Amino acid sequence: MTSPATLSPAQAAARLEEFTVIDVRGPGEYASGHVPGALNVPLDRLPEAVPALKSASARGSLLVVCASGVRSTRACEILADADIEATTLTGGTSAWESDGHGLDRPEGARATWPLERQVRLAAGSLVVAGLLAGRRLPAARWLSAGIGAGLVYSAVSDTCGMAAALSKLPYNRAPHAEADLDATLDALQR
Repeated sequence: MTSPATLSPAQAAARLEEFTVIDVRGPGEYASGHVPGALNVPLDRLPEAVPALKSASARGSLLVVCASGVRSTRACEILADADIEATTLTGGTSAWESDGHGLDRPEGARATWPLERQVRLAAGSLVVAGLLAGRRLPAARWLSAGIGAGLVYSAVSDTCGMAAALSKLPYNRAPHAEADLDATLDALQR
């Protein structure tokens, strides 16, 4: 499989009006700031959005965005498997904002840590907890070993079960996210 086409933040900003921008982060991350005009289709919901995205891609180019570029690259691969051409934003919204481009933030939205940061906090905390508990109960060290093994598997497979689990937590879900996705899919088909 070939890598998806990429655009730097400067290249994307210069051509932003040419794209239908799809943000594949979770609703909580999306609500904390997104590329102007981006529509939210979380990566875990992408398969059900394929027909709408196929319709949108028939009218123009798709630019897929996430926090760092990892999830958007995965989304472009999923779309390519469905014969939908899409481009990813190199470095994601982090690079977009670092390059001096503004993010849209809905009024009243609360800031949510990016999933990658949440995973580092959760994994690190569980490793430390396993090591500390292992001082009294040696078998507790298996918790640290299990988390370490999960991180290795995550790197090798380029997936993250912990991120998938964390994305389901209430603070990572925007209110009315289900209705928002339905409205987004309707908009993509017009």
